[in-house]
Amino acid sequence: MEEIKLTHYSHGTGCGCKIAPAVLDEILKSKFVAPPNDKLIVGNSSKDDAAVFDIGNGQALISTTDFFMPIVDDAFDFGKIASANAISDVYAMGGKPLLAVAILGWPINKLSTELAQQVIEGARKICSEAGIPLAGGHSIDSPEPIFGLAVTGIIDLKNLKQNNTAKAGDLIYLTKKIGVGILSTAEKKNLLKEEHKGIAANQMMQLNKLGEKLGTLKGVTAMTDVTGFGLLGHLIEMAEGANLSAEIHYSKIPLIEDLSFYISQMCVPDNSFRNWSSYDPKVSGITGDSLLTLCDPQTNGGLLITVNADSKDEFEKLLRTEGFENFLEPIGFMKASGEKIIDINP
Repeated sequence: MEEIKLTHYSHGTGCGCKIAPAVLDEILKSKFVAPPNDKLIVGNSSKDDAAVFDIGNGQALISTTDFFMPIVDDAFDFGKIASANAISDVYAMGGKPLLAVAILGWPINKLSTELAQQVIEGARKICSEAGIPLAGGHSIDSPEPIFGLAVTGIIDLKNLKQNNTAKAGDLIYLTKKIGVGILSTAEKKNLLKEEHKGIAANQMMQLNKLGEKLGTLKGVTAMTDVTGFGLLGHLIEMAEGANLSAEIHYSKIPLIEDLSFYISQMCVPDNSFRNWSSYDPKVSGITGDSLLTLCDPQTNGGLLITVNADSKDEFEKLLRTEGFENFLEPIGFMKASGEKIIDINP
């Protein structure tokens, strides 16, 4: 039986399918003035990970959706990755997921229903790991395979974390390595080394459950997750949202091993260059390698967190307790707004 490679049936992969930041800004422009709603705490007026709606008694609902085309060839793994990525937006707000419904687009005349069933099974597996039901969904016959979830979560308002609330002097942390877009491109080109197979997929399937616990720490001032805009794009969103700049040290960025080899083989997602075209005027200190890694589109990437320097010890203690001892070193800090939004040092 011929092996089906899902990535051959889509023009984009994973969170790299995202519309470019500059283009998205154009799409979202509107003269429409929505009626005021004092229950909507986080909406599309900010570039946050999810919507947040006050339901009273000090609690709020979190609502989000995320879907994309296959980033791996295995249908079961595709379902797991897409689901972990969608659920991550709830964790990135400091919340607890409650339930999910599926979003499936499938080219019925090209790919079997058995493969679609495996995608759903992967989603069920991840939802089970998150402790939530996959409670329903919607499907269409589409030209390319698409899958994701709409997820509802809940949070105590005192624990809510947003991406635009950092303060000058805060330390910046990241909880997963960068480079899954590069590895995924190498695999698509059949250039991935045997010893690196599974590294990207396993990282992309890892739930960002840590975010729910970070929500309880007052010293965590802002949080988001790193996805299709790359580390640079999501850090720019955090800094601009808070009217700050950020300084990062490239040597402190956790990178997947051997990325330089794959870069030398031109295993670089097209969307890395698309991302950079949106960020170029806002960044100083970029180099050839740092451009291709910091703009690399991640799928279900790590949590990007700002922490009050006085809370450093408490924060790092939680990371150790939760098994993140390899991510204890800050990658930079937030500072007063300067000429550039991001300054990159060696």
